[in-house]
Amino acid sequence: MDALRLMTRRNVVGGVAASAAAFALPCPSRAQSAARIVVIGGGFGGASCARALKRIDVKLEVTLIEPNRIFVACPFSNEVIAGLRNLEAQQFSYDRIAAEGVTVIAQAATKVDAKARTVGLADGTSLTYDRLVLSPGIDLRLDALPGYDEAAMMRMPHAWKAGAQTALLRKQLAAMDDGGLVALAVPASPSRCPPAPYERASLIAHYLKTKKPRSKILILDAKDAFPQQRLFENAWRDLYPGMIERISLSQGGRVTSVDPTTNTIVTDFGNYTAQVANVIPPQWAGRIADTAGAVDNTGWCPIDPVTFASRLVPDIHVIGDACFGGTIPKSASAANAQGKTCAEAIARLTAGKSPDMPRLVGACYNTVAPGYAFSQSGVYLAREGMFAEAEPVTTSPIDAPREVRAREADEAKSWYSTITVDAFG
Repeated sequence: MDALRLMTRRNVVGGVAASAAAFALPCPSRAQSAARIVVIGGGFGGASCARALKRIDVKLEVTLIEPNRIFVACPFSNEVIAGLRNLEAQQFSYDRIAAEGVTVIAQAATKVDAKARTVGLADGTSLTYDRLVLSPGIDLRLDALPGYDEAAMMRMPHAWKAGAQTALLRKQLAAMDDGGLVALAVPASPSRCPPAPYERASLIAHYLKTKKPRSKILILDAKDAFPQQRLFENAWRDLYPGMIERISLSQGGRVTSVDPTTNTIVTDFGNYTAQVANVIPPQWAGRIADTAGAVDNTGWCPIDPVTFASRLVPDIHVIGDACFGGTIPKSASAANAQGKTCAEAIARLTAGKSPDMPRLVGACYNTVAPGYAFSQSGVYLAREGMFAEAEPVTTSPIDAPREVRAREADEAKSWYSTITVDAFG
């Protein structure tokens, strides 16, 4: 099935020649009736987009398709793994979105017919659309990591989609004997929330330091460098001396296969057997984006950064982790900003107007211990067909005193409260 998926992507890339500019024309049906906008995916991007569409123009017929009735947020889920937070604090319903006039359908989208402009649902019914917004997040590339499959996830959880996997990893840590090894396999870029694996290692270290102090953490990394690296490494030396070891790509840290029967992770230069193995496989755009023909041979969705229109399929827009938009990171903050900006562009296009040039602001907070966090933020503009940093990214000071770290920990909590209310109410 994965081989077929790759073949489909190549066919899409080779066979579609329409330009993003052509896709950005107003839909002809707008003149006869209210435009029908269907949004697939109820994460930070899709929920924010659906809600914003209805608020911008109450006449729009907005439908949100999401099979899960409860959304489980990834930001702050590392605190759940470390026993600092309950999973219930990550859960949000779509009730308030529905109360604002958005039709919420709790089913999976299984098919997109771009020519007929229809979306097929799991129950066999279908919806028509004038414009379709894809916000499917990521899927895990199980074909890219030999030995890792659906069954292996239950022995070596990824916890990269928050929910049952988050709870499983937390349970495994609690059951581990003191003195055990926790191994964390980190994939190459691009991936969802690039700093998150290192935040996870930090918070697991906090748990071990307080509960199982003879234990160690090993990070097996397919990258040589990672975002906010000096901040993380300084924190590790300060808070968890001798507890966290990282093996980078050039040191042989790239994971090449796994053996779930023995909890063994195989790298370019060695094998590591751990009591708890957290394996994060490579990723690509959520499958429905590929079904729609919006994915190219990178595994992601190329877009026009002004409208988020797919460069491959007409009348389809892609937001959130699934899109490839340049330097803007794959994060909840970016997805939220993209969802609202995409909604504004769609509203203007359906009204026969030109969209405004977008200016997106993204922020990323990383908590490495209770009361100790740092951040990075950036402003992104559309330039030369993709998003680029409008100004240098702002990062927390390297040698800030502890009170600054405590203040940023409080700001991180405020950010989470704000973004979840903004997306889900």
